[in-house]
Amino acid sequence: MKARTLTRHFRESFKSLARNGWMTFASVSAVTVTLLLVGVFTALMLNMNKAADDIENDVEMNVYVELEADEQAVASLEQEIEQLSGVESIDYSTKEEELSGLIDSFGEEMALFEQNNPLRDKFVVKAIDPRQTERLASQIGTLENTHSVEYGEGKIDRLFSILEVSRNVGAVLIFGLLFTAMFLISNTIKITIVARRTEIEIMKLVGASNWFVRIPFILEGIWLGIIGSILPIAAVSFLYYNVYEYMEPRLEDSFIQILEFSPFIYQINALILLMGVVIGVWGSFMSVRKFLRV
Repeated sequence: MKARTLTRHFRESFKSLARNGWMTFASVSAVTVTLLLVGVFTALMLNMNKAADDIENDVEMNVYVELEADEQAVASLEQEIEQLSGVESIDYSTKEEELSGLIDSFGEEMALFEQNNPLRDKFVVKAIDPRQTERLASQIGTLENTHSVEYGEGKIDRLFSILEVSRNVGAVLIFGLLFTAMFLISNTIKITIVARRTEIEIMKLVGASNWFVRIPFILEGIWLGIIGSILPIAAVSFLYYNVYEYMEPRLEDSFIQILEFSPFIYQINALILLMGVVIGVWGSFMSVRKFLRV
């Protein structure tokens, strides 16, 4: 395509936006509202997925050692656990360290047990894949000098099921919003093009090719998508910044964290802009197609 022709298409697309002011406003409004909903909900669901991942990764097993086990037996048990497939980390804590932790948490009353410590030495074990926790717990429970293994049996399976359902529901809702956005914007752009069908028919009658007619409308779709994404980008950035500033210090000591403002906000904004452009182009392309047969 010649540069002069392309320049004309750009010029015509801008003129058309200005000439069809109310239709342009309607299209931009539809893009803005739908992208704002998609942007806010996507940011929410991605943070919920992050929280779900944090919860899964915090799952660990407490492996309690038999009271009769000496240092050599404890070291042997630690080596056996380390050799099991799927073990990510293993930390050893003596019963004295466990009692010290209880004293720090519940006060000096717990110091009464220092002379006759009823606690056991233990290993804290984490699996590479949290969903393998039950399998590892079963294997560790059969090892010599293992007294018991605690990992929230039953509750862990329900937790994983709930997290999986939440991820799937979130994905379905996001795709549903995207489909709704494309449907609404396509129909809005279609109304704009229907109002200009005479213009399209005249261009076809004087010999214009389908792409010569189509390109200005596709460019209009791009401008509509870009303009319509400005407010959602600004709103999502403002809202997420304030949410992050409020939540980050309050979650500082928690194992659950929200996604950091940067680079997440740039990624979500790029996604909003891309969705705006893609939806605008798709809506224009599909809507103008039916008028290209004269």
